[in-house]
Amino acid sequence: MRRFSAPLLPLLLLLLWPVFKGPARAGEAEGEPVRFAFITDNHFSFDSPSIKALRQCIADINSLDTLDFVLFGGDITDFGTDAELRAVKSMMDSLKYKYYVVAGNHDAKWSESGCNTFKEVFGYEHYEFELKGWRFLGCNCGPDMRMAPALIPRESMEWLKGLEGGKRSIFVNHYPQDTSVLNYFDVTRELKRIGVQLEIGGHWHRNHSLSYDGLPAVLGRSSMADSRKPAGYNIFVIGDDGRVSISERRASEEGPFVQLAPWYSNELRPVADTVSYDADGLPASFPWLRYSVNEEYPQVREVWRLQESANIVAGFARLGNWAWYTTASGEVTMINISNGSKLWTKAFPGKIFSTPALGGRYLVFGCADGYIYSLDAFSGETLWAHRAGRSVLGSPAILDGKVFVGASDGCFRCLDLYTGSEVWNFDKVEGFIECRAFVDESQVVFGSWGNKLYSLDTKTGALQWTWVCERESRMFSPAAVWPVKAAGRVFIAVPDRRVYVLDAATGKQLFYVVGGREAIGLSSDGSRVYAKTMYHHSYAFRSDVAVPEDTFLPLEALCWNVENGAGYEIGPTPIVEIDGMVITPTDKGNIFALSDTDGSLLWYHKLSLALVNPVEAWSAPDGKVFLLASTMDGVISLMEIEK
Repeated sequence: MRRFSAPLLPLLLLLLWPVFKGPARAGEAEGEPVRFAFITDNHFSFDSPSIKALRQCIADINSLDTLDFVLFGGDITDFGTDAELRAVKSMMDSLKYKYYVVAGNHDAKWSESGCNTFKEVFGYEHYEFELKGWRFLGCNCGPDMRMAPALIPRESMEWLKGLEGGKRSIFVNHYPQDTSVLNYFDVTRELKRIGVQLEIGGHWHRNHSLSYDGLPAVLGRSSMADSRKPAGYNIFVIGDDGRVSISERRASEEGPFVQLAPWYSNELRPVADTVSYDADGLPASFPWLRYSVNEEYPQVREVWRLQESANIVAGFARLGNWAWYTTASGEVTMINISNGSKLWTKAFPGKIFSTPALGGRYLVFGCADGYIYSLDAFSGETLWAHRAGRSVLGSPAILDGKVFVGASDGCFRCLDLYTGSEVWNFDKVEGFIECRAFVDESQVVFGSWGNKLYSLDTKTGALQWTWVCERESRMFSPAAVWPVKAAGRVFIAVPDRRVYVLDAATGKQLFYVVGGREAIGLSSDGSRVYAKTMYHHSYAFRSDVAVPEDTFLPLEALCWNVENGAGYEIGPTPIVEIDGMVITPTDKGNIFALSDTDGSLLWYHKLSLALVNPVEAWSAPDGKVFLLASTMDGVISLMEIEK
């Protein structure tokens, strides 16, 4: 074997330099671009043209031999049902390439399983993988189960914050990371920290490019066909040099797909965070109420505050100086109200969207694992568990030693509070139940995502009547509203932007009020009904107001109708009146109070960024009012209000 002299060794190394760069990653060729298909907004629904479009796209992808993988950008289903998710998963499995999925708002908001089935079917709620020098990240967008602007879940934010920085990364989320997402600035700050150089989304159903304070972003077209374009999707090519090119592939009249000229091209580079944040961590672009509003209303004082590591999507049970709450990660916690200290926490196998109810020492709630649980409120010990056919997202009501709660298996149940045994079961519910029913001695009233409102006999569970929204779409179901009753009438706010007034005994529609969504409330004496519109107005009307049958309440018949300063607002959380204050939670972490007499503004308070859940309000002997509230992004606070 010939030996090289020392002077020749540097020259030899220079000639052989490509050999010594280091081994390529397994399964890839060094320097090759990453090629993948991106499909989004499939809106899979049975007996819908969306199925044909998705099938066409999958067949075309399988005809290609140059791709590395496929990404799905959310809204893979239209209504997030278990059947839709499993059926679309079956279609995706026909791909010859590995694929990765994130959920969109349609997959999460109307999920009859409380988003459990998505995780069960696909095996994850966020993903991370690396290929050819690029790291790919994706997570769900929220909002989970409640009508509100998008919110990257607290659990996903904790995941992002735990990721290693300094890697060239691509991030996938259904929503554009602008003010469409309540915590958009927290998201983009983390994306820039961890090395994201491009964000990919959908939601708008069209190809579009954006910039999130310097972070390049693109939104992809829907796979569905419409009158303007046939079925289609996008092909991404990202070179090792950072050059990205995106081209649309679409069906043609002749049958085969055609690939259009690139509609987007850019050279990806590291992005520094140049955004300025105020003392509260909000950027200049933040368009809603800032925390500085709290200084204008010092009569509202936060006594203490907690931050959970998971979303909270339900209200509280309270007894004296103790309170209990649930989280979307499946935990139940007992706290001392005076200081917010945790007394115990217990974990369960499924997500929890159910506001717990308390009957003596029995703490009752539903869980997405398909059980209704009762715990010893003071020790956390499980007293009984009643199995339903599917997830239990409804919030229980307790009356006279009985528990009344609906589930996603087409059933509404009455259980014995002390044993969990079934007293009666109404098994003819269409759609799933997420609300808390109104219950009194004569009737149980609740809605479902089958577009119906039901009234059952409290003692037997026999059907008394049903009401159907005249706009027959499941999107307009009276499902999220917690019904209220006064003056022999039932009041509901429905997504068709009306408040409906029904005869409690017969279910006959008496009249409706223009304006509303799903939030409604009663005065403490039952004499007034409170509601808010989607566009910065709140109003009140007498619960016994006389109106000609099956017509609408004219504006002049309202007790008051005022601008509330909330802007565009769609939160479904019930409105509460206490000591003359009409306390109104919103979808952006704000709470405002209006005078019950004339609707004049009493105060605002900014608690957090996200939807405020059902609140607990009570008066102390010294005249102070206390408000215990939580928000979807995991904030809990006790507020003291001086009148």
